[in-house]
Amino acid sequence: MLRYIARRLVHMIPVVIIISICIFTIIKITPGSPVGLNLDPNMTAEQKQAEYERLGLHLPLPVQYANWVGRSLRGDFGISTLYNQPVKDIVPSFVWNSFRLNVFVFIFAFLLSIPIGIVCAVKQYSLTDNFWTVFSLFGISMPSFFFGLLLIFFFATKLGWFPISGMETAGSNLTGIASILDQLRHMVLPATVLTIASLASLVRYTRTSMLDVIKQDYVRTARSKGLTEKVVIYRHAFRNALLPIVTLLGFWVPLLFSGAVILETVFRWPGIGQIMLNAINWRDYNLMMATLLFFAVLTLIGNLLADIGYAIVDPRIKVE
Repeated sequence: MLRYIARRLVHMIPVVIIISICIFTIIKITPGSPVGLNLDPNMTAEQKQAEYERLGLHLPLPVQYANWVGRSLRGDFGISTLYNQPVKDIVPSFVWNSFRLNVFVFIFAFLLSIPIGIVCAVKQYSLTDNFWTVFSLFGISMPSFFFGLLLIFFFATKLGWFPISGMETAGSNLTGIASILDQLRHMVLPATVLTIASLASLVRYTRTSMLDVIKQDYVRTARSKGLTEKVVIYRHAFRNALLPIVTLLGFWVPLLFSGAVILETVFRWPGIGQIMLNAINWRDYNLMMATLLFFAVLTLIGNLLADIGYAIVDPRIKVE
């Protein structure tokens, strides 16, 4: 297993290089420029050229890419022209904000969706199954930004139960438990939107996977041996139904850190999705390249974790 993981990590190196070249090329050919972002709008042509050279944009693209890679390997991802700070100081705090929101949703959604999906599959076409089918269709079809605006209108504006936006009350200067409770109040509405959307898809995945498994011959054989229904479902059927769910877990790893761009914008949650959108709008090259490469690496790690999960769930799958 360790040899397999080491080999996969080595194989990731050329993939990351290719991805970085694609990201760098696409960003550079995109119309717009960060030149003049922090300068006076009435700057002269000489000032604009000086800023252009200061940012290194006058160099050929291969030289710019080589310089960026060299700095990145040393942990220097450049200066953000939008925030006028080093990128390495900006990204971690926003990533942590997205992680705090998404990890809660991730754990809560999986703890609920797996048993619900199993019950819906075992009791197919029952009242419980029909209810969660309608719920899933509603959650999948409802745009997250629209549902978020509805929650803001009713629970924040009309009832005043929760804050409208942000991660903490502006100017409160709270510390300790009071600060944690204040952040939890701000987290309720965006977490609700994400949880419902996640539950809708995960329940459907679990139900479909279980339905495919419980109709297999070995499940009927287990029942014919006199095993209890719980042993048949949870020990025999569910373990084989886990493979599609493990695949979904691999895809969710990047989501834990990447956040939801539209939802973070609606609730003004200071996550990585929001600063990435700002970086794109303002052509902040260094910040865009750092965040996009970070998401690409997370996707590769998620695929690796999914492959490892296959071997853990099903011993028949070899990873060596």
